[in-house]
Amino acid sequence: MRAVQATAPGGPEVLSVVELPEPQPGAGQVVVRLAAAGLNFIDTYRREGRYPMPFPHTVGSEGAGTVVAVGPDAGDVAVGDRVAWLDGNDGSYAELVTVRAERTVPVPDDVGLDLAAAVMLQGSTAHYLANDTAPVRPGQDVLVHAGAGGVGLLLTQLATAMGARVLTTVSTDEKAELSRDAGAAEVLRYDLLGDLATELPAWVRGHTAGAGVHTVFDGVGRATFDASLASLRTRGMLVLFGGSSGAVPPFDPMRLQHAGSVFLTRPTLGAYVRDRDELRARTDDLFAHVGAGTLDVRIGVRFPLESAADAHRALEGRMTTGKVLLVP
Repeated sequence: MRAVQATAPGGPEVLSVVELPEPQPGAGQVVVRLAAAGLNFIDTYRREGRYPMPFPHTVGSEGAGTVVAVGPDAGDVAVGDRVAWLDGNDGSYAELVTVRAERTVPVPDDVGLDLAAAVMLQGSTAHYLANDTAPVRPGQDVLVHAGAGGVGLLLTQLATAMGARVLTTVSTDEKAELSRDAGAAEVLRYDLLGDLATELPAWVRGHTAGAGVHTVFDGVGRATFDASLASLRTRGMLVLFGGSSGAVPPFDPMRLQHAGSVFLTRPTLGAYVRDRDELRARTDDLFAHVGAGTLDVRIGVRFPLESAADAHRALEGRMTTGKVLLVP
């Protein structure tokens, strides 16, 4: 079978398509024929060595497909099942993927496997952010950075449906239109600002009667952190759930006091899908919304498996909107 491996720490150029033996499932495992693999920034962090990984390794943590082999003690998962996953696998950029059965979830018949792959990690992230980390309430004002990204579009839809007024930041006019279509009430082209740290908070306060937002959902990190902190209202919360622009440098916690006794949290998806019951509850809810048409999952672009390096370049270069998929 074909698979995409990172041969050494580095840029997209270290990704190579290799031929590997077809996997056999061990105890508690299943083998899935891939329909689509989702791209995520964590894939790039692992590829470049920011997160410790063995090299070479098959890249990718998220996907969907059809079970073709089942090992012993695989529970209720059977050959022919349509399943998706967001972790617990040996690398999803491959034609055949070995996944721990307990980390698979069933995909309903009314949800396409490509949509399932697209919504697993980013949809689950948006779901836990809005429902658990900083529960969105009717009448709140929230700020979502990268509003036209995969998480941003889904989070905007969920927060709007929960009664919040959503402000977003984007980098192009096309992305601004996508963000508004997802429900954003106000959209800012942050790339046109001279000083993000001062002009973004001024824009936010200009659209919130001077108060600031209840919550900032920030997956960008270093580039937006100061502006996010200054955009909060008294006792607001900054949810720093990613670092696509780089890690936030250490800072003095007294800044939280001076910003208005605000809160800061750095959540991770793994803490919100700790076991299969919690994972199933979250993904079942997402799939129900997708199947009913109340949650629009935008697939921005599909790359063939052999173009994984180009897919990484597009993701890291902010050239994509919605979800990026690899298809075998």
